[in-house]
Amino acid sequence: MRLRGWCKIQGYWDAYRGGTHRPEGVLRLGLHRGSKPASISEFRSVFVNFVVGINGTGEEVTKLVTTLNDGKVTSPDAVEVVVSPPFVFLPLVKSSLRSDFHVAAQNCWVKKGGAYTGEISAEMLVNLDIPWVILGHSERRALLGESNEFVGDKVAYAVSKGLKVIACVGETLEQRESGATTEVVSAQTKAIADRISDWTNVVVAYEPVWAIGTGKVATPAQAQEVHSELRKWLQKNVSAEVAESTRIIYGGSVNGANSKELAAQPDVDGFLVGGASLKTRPCDDLVNSVDLPEFVDIINAATV
Repeated sequence: MRLRGWCKIQGYWDAYRGGTHRPEGVLRLGLHRGSKPASISEFRSVFVNFVVGINGTGEEVTKLVTTLNDGKVTSPDAVEVVVSPPFVFLPLVKSSLRSDFHVAAQNCWVKKGGAYTGEISAEMLVNLDIPWVILGHSERRALLGESNEFVGDKVAYAVSKGLKVIACVGETLEQRESGATTEVVSAQTKAIADRISDWTNVVVAYEPVWAIGTGKVATPAQAQEVHSELRKWLQKNVSAEVAESTRIIYGGSVNGANSKELAAQPDVDGFLVGGASLKTRPCDDLVNSVDLPEFVDIINAATV
């Protein structure tokens, strides 16, 4: 069975606050293989989330969009790309991005608009015709105190308004070392499952907090283990159909060098890509020796 593939490249600009956030650009991607490889379920498309740091100007955003537009990636029938800039740049990116790529927001509020200064409502995103939103990212959980229940409420409200959601889960280094990884990500997933009944428009993004922007990366076996546990949890607590069809993507120091091996894991349905999003590599063509963006390698690594 052949599925229509899609790669979600969410370029979002992360706020740099002191030493906690990354000052450099970070890109996260989601991608889908055009024809089913042996390791990917024929019922799931592959997804990559592409994230870029928030220290971007309009000129820098335009340059990034140009790079994305010029990227030589698999055809739209095999991969779908979604870019996620800061809210202020959503209209700019949406209007200038190539027509086969799409746009996502980085966050939205938990309920209908009102006296919530500084927040962005799901209704606003719908009004701008923005189809995707990231919710529950580890930095919002840790720095802004978003609880599992709060994230679950946000996901439910966004889905109810017709948005598609990338719902992030993941454990800290302390939680991993104490053997609590499965317990932590299961609780985060349960808070979402308790509040929604339709998983069609939800992608689960597993981001081990200890591997985000650190250069550390879970081994393919470690990533597969957690993804498998998440899928088992969905099968036991939601349904076999949801477990089989829900995309679970991995994020944490993914790059062009490790993406192929990670993509080969049966329950890894794509990536959230960090610093590699803006990196380049030398072109193999000595006649046209132009550095190529590494995100192209990552997208194509998960397409066959």
